[in-house]
Amino acid sequence: MSSITTASVSTHILDTSIGRPAVGVAVQLAARSGASADWQALGGSATDADGRCKDLPALPAGTTHVRLDFAVEPYFERSDDKQADAQQDAPANRDSGTTGVFFPEVAITFAVQPGEHYHVPLLLNPFGYSVYRGS
Repeated sequence: MSSITTASVSTHILDTSIGRPAVGVAVQLAARSGASADWQALGGSATDADGRCKDLPALPAGTTHVRLDFAVEPYFERSDDKQADAQQDAPANRDSGTTGVFFPEVAITFAVQPGEHYHVPLLLNPFGYSVYRGS
């Protein structure tokens, strides 16, 4: 819930390589009050069975910028059969001789206004991602 003095943030992740929510991805939230201010770590959560973080910490009053840090490497490294099937023919894994994750983390930074709610979905696959302001 938003109030007059603070903004609020929510997020969810869809793994587009398998067409399902990304479960168990750690998400950390940080905020700052001005472009030159230091980031303040606020805590985090992990995505649930629907790929949503429903319990991210509240933003402090005066927040002007927010950063969401998604730890996607552990998610892609899990030995989930659906993920392995979807990724088995991925060119970077097949041709490069490596098994590493191309994007081990995703950091999204955005500006906020007091009283607004910001829902920021992450569309994720092993070789790319996209974000947008949702509703």
